[in-house]
Amino acid sequence: MAKTHVKMVVNGAEVEGLVEPRTLLIHFIREQLLLTGSHIGCETTHCGACTIDIDGRSVKSCTMFAVQANGTDITTIEGIANADGTLSALQEGFRQMHGLQCGFCTPGMIVRAHRLLQENPNPTEEEIRFGIAGNLCRCTGYQNIVKAIQYAAAKINGTDFQEAAE
Repeated sequence: MAKTHVKMVVNGAEVEGLVEPRTLLIHFIREQLLLTGSHIGCETTHCGACTIDIDGRSVKSCTMFAVQANGTDITTIEGIANADGTLSALQEGFRQMHGLQCGFCTPGMIVRAHRLLQENPNPTEEEIRFGIAGNLCRCTGYQNIVKAIQYAAAKINGTDFQEAAE
């Protein structure tokens, strides 16, 4: 099968490669770019483990072809950390508030929460639960994930987490 040249910006770096037209974006990211933080869960858009950010939108990369991402700006979980390599507020929140157990859903959950906080910097608990509804966690029951996102929102907004949680 003929291969197609693709070029995009991933986590701030310009990348390119040759892909078969049927190559899913998640496979291009994991196998050609060797960014393995995004996980392959269901390959049907149900679980959200493969969620990445494309041009300011949360996208499940298991049902998008790499050729469709040509010319886009992508952020994966590897691009969420601060520029100096320290944990972002969300990553810190997931750690501090015990927002993960097995960790399988965590990369997609953090990337989705990142976009949620870009769209709504001070979400209510209900808005957080609605905002992450497309990402499934089979371990935590979501309560600590919600707390982790509230923690990050408070930190980003310069408020005390206790105030934001009340």
